[in-house]
Amino acid sequence: MSVILAIESSCDDTGAAVIVDGHLRSNLTATQEIHRRYGGVVPELASRAHQQHLVPLVTAALTDAKITPQDLTAVAVTRGPGLLGSLLVGTSFAKAYAAGLRIPLVGVNHMRAHILAHFIEAPRPPFPFLCLTVSGGHTQLVVVRDPATFELLGQTHDDAVGEAFDKTAKLLGLPYPGGPELDKLARQAEAVGFDPKAFPFRVGEQDGYAFSFSGLKTQVLYFLQKATAANPSFITENRPALCAAIQRALVDALIRKLTKAVRETGLRHVAIAGGVAANSGLRAALSATAEKEGWEAVYLPRLEYCTDNAAMVAMAAHFQVEAGDFADAFLSPDPRLGLV
Repeated sequence: MSVILAIESSCDDTGAAVIVDGHLRSNLTATQEIHRRYGGVVPELASRAHQQHLVPLVTAALTDAKITPQDLTAVAVTRGPGLLGSLLVGTSFAKAYAAGLRIPLVGVNHMRAHILAHFIEAPRPPFPFLCLTVSGGHTQLVVVRDPATFELLGQTHDDAVGEAFDKTAKLLGLPYPGGPELDKLARQAEAVGFDPKAFPFRVGEQDGYAFSFSGLKTQVLYFLQKATAANPSFITENRPALCAAIQRALVDALIRKLTKAVRETGLRHVAIAGGVAANSGLRAALSATAEKEGWEAVYLPRLEYCTDNAAMVAMAAHFQVEAGDFADAFLSPDPRLGLV
């Protein structure tokens, strides 16, 4: 029997989960509200919070799973990419915990874990499939051949789409994290029939499967500067409409590249992963595009498995344990760990 404790601490959410023979038994996350005061994640504060949360969270995850530490057969931990301090807390704890129990250690790639979150519960995509990974730190198009083989087709040259959501939301005066707030206001605008193309925002086209989102932030900044110079109340009066226009521009850019990839690779099973996978506009656009283009299926994780969580780390670790892919006592975090 395989019983794995998984730990996630790549950014500002602390996670602990238990998976038994590939079946998730518990999954807990502790969030860090303190970062709202600063409008973004403060790395030193994130590291300290992980130190406070890990022991009680692991204890609770084991209790929820109805197992004891002695039942564990392996400990898994995110080794990157992410914030170095946060990763250090998680990897240090995991190495000590595994050593104390004399059981193997598994080092997990955070971005691969986001993709493999699709295997936590049905429906599960068949191999090979195409995955769009979208988060605050990454935007990538990936062909997934099997649980250990990932082919990167293209990624962002600069900002990730999640960062573009958060930073444009900040320009509109929305609280951190801005992406979910922007999504909520965009839904309000669309509910009353606002045309999201009314404002001239657009993400520039890149060669191949590459993305670039930094230009949109500049567009929005200059547009708002000009509009508020003429009407100081412009943002307040138009905030939901502006959110809808920004969201439409970002989602359209993602859908254009994804559609191109499906047509050129011939892979018609399409998955989406990462924190931005929770965005309602992106989910709706994916469903509409799949129907229009005749894709076989679109796989959308449950919302709790989109944002950073330990369940996805546990699932990735399950596959690694099956393949005999273990780490040693010299495992070190890699904040810039690549997908491949």
